Amino acid sequence: MTRTGPDVRAGNVSTLPQALRLRCEKQPDETAYVFLRDGEEPDGSLTYRQLEADAGSRAAALERAGLSGGNAVLLYPSGLEFVRALLGCMYARVAGAPVQVPTRRRGVERLRRIADDAGTSTVLTTGAVKRDLEERFGDLPELAGLTLIDTEALPDAPWTGEGPGPEDIALLQYTSGSTGDPKGVMVTHANFLSNVAETEELWPAGPDGVVVSWLPLFHDMGMLFGVLMPLCSGIPAYLMAPEAFIRRPGRWLEAIARFRGTHAAAPSFAYELCVRAQQDGKVAADIDLSSWRVAANGAEPVRWRAVRTFAETFAPAGFDPAAMSPGYGLAENTLKATGSRLGQEPTVLWVAAEALLAGRADLCAPGAEGAQPLVGSGFPVSGTRVRIVDPVALTECPEGRVGEIWVDGPCVAAGYLGRERESEETFRAAIAGQDGPGDATYLRTGDLGFLLDGELYVTGRFKDVIIRNGRNFYPQDIELSAENAAPGLHPNAAAAFSVDDGERERLIVVVEADGRALRGTGAQELKDLVHRAVYERQRLETDEVVVVRRGLLPRTTSGKVQRRACRERYLNNELKPAVAAERSA
Repeated sequence: MTRTGPDVRAGNVSTLPQALRLRCEKQPDETAYVFLRDGEEPDGSLTYRQLEADAGSRAAALERAGLSGGNAVLLYPSGLEFVRALLGCMYARVAGAPVQVPTRRRGVERLRRIADDAGTSTVLTTGAVKRDLEERFGDLPELAGLTLIDTEALPDAPWTGEGPGPEDIALLQYTSGSTGDPKGVMVTHANFLSNVAETEELWPAGPDGVVVSWLPLFHDMGMLFGVLMPLCSGIPAYLMAPEAFIRRPGRWLEAIARFRGTHAAAPSFAYELCVRAQQDGKVAADIDLSSWRVAANGAEPVRWRAVRTFAETFAPAGFDPAAMSPGYGLAENTLKATGSRLGQEPTVLWVAAEALLAGRADLCAPGAEGAQPLVGSGFPVSGTRVRIVDPVALTECPEGRVGEIWVDGPCVAAGYLGRERESEETFRAAIAGQDGPGDATYLRTGDLGFLLDGELYVTGRFKDVIIRNGRNFYPQDIELSAENAAPGLHPNAAAAFSVDDGERERLIVVVEADGRALRGTGAQELKDLVHRAVYERQRLETDEVVVVRRGLLPRTTSGKVQRRACRERYLNNELKPAVAAERSA
């Protein structure tokens, strides 16, 4: 069977609709996508021939409606209609902006902000979502003036248009909002195909490749790994809703075993949830994970504990530790920027925590006092280049020095929609002394890290660094200490930030706890344990620990805790703590 990766590299395919046409020529009646109801049983599938016909009919309807060349919001739950509509928009040259289906007013407000920013009143969705929105939120002013179109009800018609060019905008990928207001990243067809080609080079699918994904399809990682990479590689993708995974993480592993998945991706916290599920007896005892070749790990800092415990826990099930594949990426670079090499176990460095806070990666022995593990995020491939730059002086840092991560290459997107000044600052930065004619410009990621032996190590986010008594602290280190403070606390369930009370900066840590932890340990004792854990690990006094019930921390569409949104809710007294009293002096 012929795969598309080499065709993409040879230039024979320059847009995603062309990639779909190529699949239709080579394997028209093979399965492209299968949706798993409740994450378990197949509930609908698409062949490449069916997908081309369905996407074409949606494209024809969009063109008749006069939407070609414009923008539209894509409002879909995980499922096959999202795939049809996404490709239909691309055929018709409609730049889609995927948005999470709202369940509360805050989600409707985000929907409206994105529609306004994209300059569109058109919202493409399913009949069920359309009815639910109108019934639950129809009286909200945020929905006024928006036109909801049920793409499942559009008439069938053949597509006869020319389709897009490689530099046309294929998608408006709105940033998750973890570091500010959502901005529409303009991703071209050339960007997508370059990222797919780099992913294929790093983690080739092979003729027996199978993707199994629970990641939200409206998010960059879920879309590229669950939809576009399988399409271009010509391998089937088994998709499930994120809710199915969150309710029972074992479903993901069981689907990988059942359908012989070779490629699956998730943030670090998801691997920790799988370990906990196995320990609780909520994963099938006879599970076989020997087919899994690439367990991509990204979208948040990769934790050594998650890497190690997952490999140890599922080794008896046939999981190869070398399959764990940490990577680093962001929407502004389409997705992936670096990734670990296929068939090699993740690299871990033990560094002196104090030196790291001062911007140096001083290696030390595992277990030494103050030793901190850092997992490598791999290497760039093909045309992508990664540089570490002093964020103030804009000079390049030597190996082993922490600075801002800058990226250059064919995957860097065209900029932010309608934000020329911000695009200039973020997407076209120059290293001091290297800004002459012909020198590269770079994407400023806002993330901190260092290079060692060519591999990238991510240490935090520039704007989230907490400064106390002249020392820098990474919030994720404080959050990890908090999450490990008591057995009943969960991974990815804490937020650390500082607030200015007019006299000094105060350190606040917000921690989620489920009902079992609150009943068994109690909110006050949990707070005391978090205070103690942060002090013992970071030698840092927290001014307040707030315990909230599970699910109340604001998160991005990829599941990361939104520190800034959490800080705003704290300041506005919107966190609804189980108990929120300051620690007594």
